[in-house]
Amino acid sequence: MAVRRLSVAFALVCGLAAGVAASSAEDRAIVLATTSATQESGLLDYLLPIFRDKTGIEVTVIARRADEVLEGARRGEVDVVLMHARPQEEKFVADGFAVKRFDVMYNDYVLIGPKSDPAGVKGKDIATALKAIEAKGVPFVTRGDRSGTHAAELALWIVAGIDIARTKGAWYREAKQDMASALDAARAANAYVLSDRGSWIAFRERGDLDIVVEGDKRLLNQYGVMLVNPAKFPNVKKELGQDFVDWLISPDGQATIAGYKVDGQQLFFPNADKSGG
Repeated sequence: MAVRRLSVAFALVCGLAAGVAASSAEDRAIVLATTSATQESGLLDYLLPIFRDKTGIEVTVIARRADEVLEGARRGEVDVVLMHARPQEEKFVADGFAVKRFDVMYNDYVLIGPKSDPAGVKGKDIATALKAIEAKGVPFVTRGDRSGTHAAELALWIVAGIDIARTKGAWYREAKQDMASALDAARAANAYVLSDRGSWIAFRERGDLDIVVEGDKRLLNQYGVMLVNPAKFPNVKKELGQDFVDWLISPDGQATIAGYKVDGQQLFFPNADKSGG
């Protein structure tokens, strides 16, 4: 009977220890909201284990399109936001939902199109290219999903002096899906599409597609990181979330970002602004 009582006591102690360990592990965890394109690039699969090994902090990722990222953050569902839609990010901070925004890294957008280049835009600047595509009515696939890439594309039509909502026709085709799906739709339709470079590099079934326009400064794709405001949402893991933000913009975090490559190509270029902006 004494042995049984000891066994029960031991089991209770083990259970309590396991519960404490689980609670401790949960306490050392944060939730990061990011865009689907960031997740699809593979960067976080590379980055987060390195961060965990250095700090013991687990990061759970929720990947959505840009508007959904901010909708969830406005409800206090996440601790940190990493995305690439600067105007929306700055409004998020101005509205008091984040403490501060920091530049982290950039890559760029590229215009993808058929190698035959039916619109004759290869090597042109992005505004000239979009004007030619619209004028000739050559198939163009838009994500059409209110993502950061979709917002960037709409801004570029404005730069080109085109009211796409008014002039779009059957040639302007909405994927309403993620970047990989939009690229796949462009491949199937032999169409043009705007993509972030990381998604393009990761896209394997390219068919007859290739980069036709790149290097225009208006194609810069800047990423920012923000801690969700703990004064507004007390459930936000303030210290752990700030640890993640601080690491991303530190020399170590920046070097880690620069070290991520696919097929020998660097996908993201660190440019942290430690003062916030």
